[in-house]
Amino acid sequence: MNPTQMIPIYLITVYYLIQLIILILLALATLYIFIFSVAGLFYFQRSNIPRMMKRIVVLIPGYKEDEVIVEVSKEALKQSYSRELYDVIIIADSFKPETIEDLKKLPVTVIEVSFDKSTKSKALNKAMEQITEKYDIAVVLDADNIMAFDFLEKVNACFDKNIKAVQGHRSAKNLNTSLAVLDAVSEEINNHIFRKGHRALGLSSAIIGSGMAFDYQYFKNLMLDIKAIGGFDKEIELKILKAGYKIEYAHDAYVYDEKVQKADAFTNQRKRWISAQLHYFRKDIVSSVLHLIIKGNVDYFDKAIQFIQPPRILLLGAIIISTIGFTLINYLYEIHQKLNLIWFVLLFICFLTFLLSIPKRFYNLTTAKALLELPKGMLLMFGSLLKIKGANKQFLHTKHSSANLKR
Repeated sequence: MNPTQMIPIYLITVYYLIQLIILILLALATLYIFIFSVAGLFYFQRSNIPRMMKRIVVLIPGYKEDEVIVEVSKEALKQSYSRELYDVIIIADSFKPETIEDLKKLPVTVIEVSFDKSTKSKALNKAMEQITEKYDIAVVLDADNIMAFDFLEKVNACFDKNIKAVQGHRSAKNLNTSLAVLDAVSEEINNHIFRKGHRALGLSSAIIGSGMAFDYQYFKNLMLDIKAIGGFDKEIELKILKAGYKIEYAHDAYVYDEKVQKADAFTNQRKRWISAQLHYFRKDIVSSVLHLIIKGNVDYFDKAIQFIQPPRILLLGAIIISTIGFTLINYLYEIHQKLNLIWFVLLFICFLTFLLSIPKRFYNLTTAKALLELPKGMLLMFGSLLKIKGANKQFLHTKHSSANLKR
């Protein structure tokens, strides 16, 4: 007997519709990143010869970062850029007195801040209220970030094109655990798709929250309206794109960032990111559609759509599980078997997207071993998804370690 004869026709129809809806949603998400992963292969960053050396302020806000901030401050002073043309300002929130004393021994400016509820946007705004010097460019780092020796030179060159914002190439400075390796690979995939791929097609680069630079006065004015607790960089990004400005990507301007090493830090970080993205998708999707129709603002609309994209690791997991599950059911019950080929094609495109996006330096045994932790990463990400409610309304601090200061 044909297995389908044992199942009511309405159940087969419902099953088909569920399968088709899931297939379409996963296919749309996959095709979106696939297009930009291919485009990223054709990204070319032009060499810019700066007409003038601009005054730069490096802003490093930190919350209870006593373990790393002194060494990070010392590293920030090691730039090829003329020392007379840039200043380093440490925005110290809830630091220990002895840390403040150590910082004041260095040629950096320390601005102490304190809030009932700390946020990065509050710290930056408070600091810029107190800055009296005139600057052309503001560079924003996290308290664990280390700039490459020529980072400020590369950034300075980008601003000769009347650019308001530039995202540097944030890259891992530690690969000491499998989770850190997966985090590093994920960052580079995002660099390829959302920065190189987007710029190759004439769209703006995504910004990350650190390793980024802005026209100083524009940034200072922009920050006055930023009240975000979580995802302040998302709010900045949307305002820049809504105003019609392009965000540049400096692929050769490296800033090294600590990758998460423990499951709880990974979960908290992803929970904060996902919550912020969903919040700003809901907030800006209608506005972005109107700007697309009325003003032809593709950048702003694309950013809103980007926020609703599933995390890459969850997308991969969903496609693997759906392909195996649906094709097995289709085969065993001899129904909708024409969809089986489509599922495997989609799975192939998804794998190809990641293969095109991962830098060659990660094709090694260390990465291969880290991939064994991929199911764990998928479960952690799924767990983050279940706990995102209200995460963008609270300050979730990621503690950094002095063990990962060397790049």
